[in-house]
Amino acid sequence: MADDNTQRPYDTIVTQIVNYAYDFDVTRPEAYQRATATLLDALGAAFEGLTTSPDCRKLIGPVWPAPEQLVNGFRLPGTKYQLDVLKGAFDMGMLVRYLDHNDAFPGAEWGHPSDNLGAILATADILSRQALAKGEAGPTMKQVLIALIKAYEIQGCFQIKNAFNRVGLDHVILVKVASTAVTSWLLGLTKPQAQAAVSHAWLDGHPLRVYRQAPNAGPRKGWAGGDACMRAVHLAMLVQKGQPGVRSVLTTPRWGFYDVLFKGKEFDLPRPFGSWVVENVLFKVSTAEGHGLTAVEAALTVAQDLQRRGRTPEEIDRVRVRTQEAAMIIINKNGPLHNAADRDHCLKYMVAVVLLKGAPIDTADYQDGSPWATDPSVETLRSKITLEEDPQMTRDYHNPEIRSLANALSVTLSDGVELDEVVVDFPVGHVRREETMAAVQEKTRRNLGLLLAGDRVESILGLAHGESFGDVPVREFIDLFVPE
Repeated sequence: MADDNTQRPYDTIVTQIVNYAYDFDVTRPEAYQRATATLLDALGAAFEGLTTSPDCRKLIGPVWPAPEQLVNGFRLPGTKYQLDVLKGAFDMGMLVRYLDHNDAFPGAEWGHPSDNLGAILATADILSRQALAKGEAGPTMKQVLIALIKAYEIQGCFQIKNAFNRVGLDHVILVKVASTAVTSWLLGLTKPQAQAAVSHAWLDGHPLRVYRQAPNAGPRKGWAGGDACMRAVHLAMLVQKGQPGVRSVLTTPRWGFYDVLFKGKEFDLPRPFGSWVVENVLFKVSTAEGHGLTAVEAALTVAQDLQRRGRTPEEIDRVRVRTQEAAMIIINKNGPLHNAADRDHCLKYMVAVVLLKGAPIDTADYQDGSPWATDPSVETLRSKITLEEDPQMTRDYHNPEIRSLANALSVTLSDGVELDEVVVDFPVGHVRREETMAAVQEKTRRNLGLLLAGDRVESILGLAHGESFGDVPVREFIDLFVPE
């Protein structure tokens, strides 16, 4: 069923997204360099999830008993699986996201643009393998990088001013929209078909944010991005088969997205689509929810101060944390923490563990089997920590010229001694920190080394940072991530 060009045009937002996905020429070398770093970081996060979380491993593989090696299927990195495109998109997106250690982008809405790689890699890899079977060239890594840059940009530009959390929706709605646009491009859909697919992405029922918030925070937040990737690919393929779009999906009075799900407001896109988001994305070098990254750094400084003074965490009487509004909404929790997903979204838990360890918090510290998960001293210290919003920190967080993620810790000991307040404005991983890219590469090297030999890891890094990386067929790059 073809689009009827005599009908009214699609909503402006839908057209803007598709025109950008299809027509924008990415020329900045900085964008490609950062895109390569984000790709490698995300694959490393996937390897970390595979090796660290048994729950994560249970979710991968064919949905129904089926051969693990599907001819020309997506070769899921870190595994022996070759999967159909929908399960491949789910599994890849889920692995990247599961431990909350992939990159992030702050704004009125907080999200994780590398979630989109589930749709991008599964689609591009299968297209590459199908092309080889036909004796054709197929997509290269340059096309993957372009799709990544554009998915980041679509998702990130929406996040700057549009708070889906304010209406109870989860931010993975933007993964679905961005992935649908770039997947349509990878599949070779026409622009009218891509508009139809993107309209369906807005039309879908959308996940409630309830699974990220107490008292219901749980592991679904780890596979929500994969679910959005799977849905995006499915929508693009449905339109490829002839399904028409919904032209006023956003603006129709009473029945459209704005009136039904966004309290009648329209979207605010404060900057034109380009390559700004990938060039400014936040890498999560530490294992902590993004709004707590600087709190973890500050807590480590406090722990070192205590050690120098010959004092112990047990002598702490109270900890006051000044933070941004977003942290107050997302990671300010009281009461029991029921699982790893609950713990990694609790600022008080992160700070308490760092103070007690005297070392950075890591992935294992959130798991049910961690001694910290059941240590009463963690709960005792949590009860002594209070959070309060600092309006200036909130303003700097939203200011596009600053984009800080500030936290400040003030500690008072039981004998009344007050330690100097420790303020950290930008975490390692932020574009303003000089050590960011070196730290990201070391994180990637460490994570890939969990499943691959050292020489293979160095070969991957050398290839990805070489001048001819863009010419590499997607299938050849993905094959490098299959363990021996």
